[in-house]
Amino acid sequence: MVTVLNLLDKSRPRHPEKAHKPDQEMPRKPDWIRVRAPVSKGYSETREIVKSNKLVTVCEEAGCPNIGECWDKKHATFMIMGEICTRACAFCNVATGIPTALDANEPENVARAVVQMGLSHVVVTSVDRDDLADGGAQHFADTIHAIRRASPSTTIEVLTPDFLRKDGALEIVVAARPDVFNHNLETVPSNYLTVRPGARYFHSIRLLQRVKELDPTMFTKSGIMVGLGEERNEVLQLMDDLRVADVDFITIGQYLAPSRKHHPVRKFVTPDEFKSFEKIAYVKGFLMVSSSPLTRSSHHAGEDFARLRAAREAKLAAARG
Repeated sequence: MVTVLNLLDKSRPRHPEKAHKPDQEMPRKPDWIRVRAPVSKGYSETREIVKSNKLVTVCEEAGCPNIGECWDKKHATFMIMGEICTRACAFCNVATGIPTALDANEPENVARAVVQMGLSHVVVTSVDRDDLADGGAQHFADTIHAIRRASPSTTIEVLTPDFLRKDGALEIVVAARPDVFNHNLETVPSNYLTVRPGARYFHSIRLLQRVKELDPTMFTKSGIMVGLGEERNEVLQLMDDLRVADVDFITIGQYLAPSRKHHPVRKFVTPDEFKSFEKIAYVKGFLMVSSSPLTRSSHHAGEDFARLRAAREAKLAAARG
């Protein structure tokens, strides 16, 4: 796993809301989810580009196990609006607290990094910013527009918060026309009170459905983690809920606890179980499915986008028949 440095005040815990919680057992990871430490030249170059542009990545902040592979290829997921989240999800390693003011230069800095890294596809996500009137929607839009100006051929994927109680926020982001709109459900509804207490499952479903109502041509995507204590039938029902919302792409990956204070891993799901989820999801009508222990929302996002676009074209050609 990646060691994530706390860039906040070192005297302050990264997750103050979790400090009082008892330590959870950290079970040994099975061989199928072990990864190598990031040491390549490409990794170092990507790290320097991110640092020189004063940017934050979810790759670092969330302790993603794929950081070595992705950064070696100069792929990174930019996390805008700071490194401090207003929520405290039980699974997440992003720091919780009172965020700093938005950086007006950040959209241009992200765009510059996209050019420097030569990205053909970029993923932009953010912390939750419940403190902002629009939840940060305009900042997302500004970042999309800045990337379009700097690198018109780059396709853009956004992974947004839920904009809960932020009327009109979703419309601002959709109007900026990202190529893919991603919003993760993270887990099944029965886990929300303990795993994602600040969110509402059916609000998130409705958010994804509303994207298609606003722009039927926009690809939509959502992801979940397994191993949080969910039942198999709950995962299958979640797939049905996403298909009712006309979501195109689902990602399913193994939950890995960032620390002993986070929600414990209840189960390590086997590669065969992930393959079964993939087959069922395709039967249910998803255009694209990524289901494996190391699947993450933005892992292989560029390659997956090309496959997603090809799948839609094939479906439309078959319909014209």
